[in-house]
Amino acid sequence: MIDHLTLSRPDDWHLHLRDGAMLAAVAPYTARDFARAIVMPNLVPPVRTGADAAAYAARIRAAIPDGADFTPLMTLYLTETTDPDDIEAAHTAGIITALKLYPAGATTNSDAGVKDVTKAHAVFERMEALGIPLLTHGEVTAPEIDIFDREARFIEDVLDPLRQRFPKLRVVMEHITTKDGADYVASATPGSMGATITVQHLMLNRNHMLVGGVRPHYYCLPILKRSTHQDALVEAATSGDPRFFLGTDSAPHPTDLKENACGCAGVFSAPNALACLAQTFEDAGKLDQLEAFVSRNGASFYGLPTNTSTLTLERTDAPQPVPEPIIVGDQTVTVFDPIRPIHWRVVR
Repeated sequence: MIDHLTLSRPDDWHLHLRDGAMLAAVAPYTARDFARAIVMPNLVPPVRTGADAAAYAARIRAAIPDGADFTPLMTLYLTETTDPDDIEAAHTAGIITALKLYPAGATTNSDAGVKDVTKAHAVFERMEALGIPLLTHGEVTAPEIDIFDREARFIEDVLDPLRQRFPKLRVVMEHITTKDGADYVASATPGSMGATITVQHLMLNRNHMLVGGVRPHYYCLPILKRSTHQDALVEAATSGDPRFFLGTDSAPHPTDLKENACGCAGVFSAPNALACLAQTFEDAGKLDQLEAFVSRNGASFYGLPTNTSTLTLERTDAPQPVPEPIIVGDQTVTVFDPIRPIHWRVVR
């Protein structure tokens, strides 16, 4: 049995850091284990312009502990009035890495998102010409569509027509949750499309959230799906296929807003994501593919070098405890509990 695993230092290709006191509290956990992260722009107000992204990047850097080797990769929040010239200037200046498409109302702080993708065609044309990736929250939000069907309908109604119209547009389907999503991405030409997969969608399915009582800390968007979809995601993540890579979608919310009559969507997994993934890959008999998923595939898609620094995980006989909630002022943020025993820990 393998008891130590040394990897090229991982990256997180989908991360929420929030702002203010929450940013200061959560950023060190990501900076401890990850070298780079794609940072989501759904603040209030959103990160819409290059100037917004530069200012937010400065606040993130100020929240990173001294001596930590961490680079935030910034994104812009796509709206129907996004200026193609601004995104070109921000990209040319190295301020932004990608743009994020949120269908309006799809998730936390997405009300300013896109209702009609045709109104963003000028932006897509410029992104296609410049090679800027489009990151998609892959759900439709029409009220008549069942929440468990939103991802499949997004592929059919929005994503596939968009890719046919802009065939050179590089797309990441973020936090895929279904076999439909995994199969669609696997059918694309490598380099033209990728997908991130979260820790919680690899380790849980909707039964974990709903059977025996509602567990609000497992509520996220896109929502957990059937076990058959979970199995398809594990197969994709552990396959070594370069189109699939880690995006934790770690999304902190105060505990009292999760344990609420109308609880927030999001799972905070930054403190124990890598330990949980090592356990998942070991359980699948694919520890040899962990480095590709967390360290190599995403960097390759974004045209970045694999990190030269390393990180070591150690297997322990006794299961590791779930990290304690973190303190943010007079509130706490609950850390992801994977349910199953975790016999791995990061030892640097």
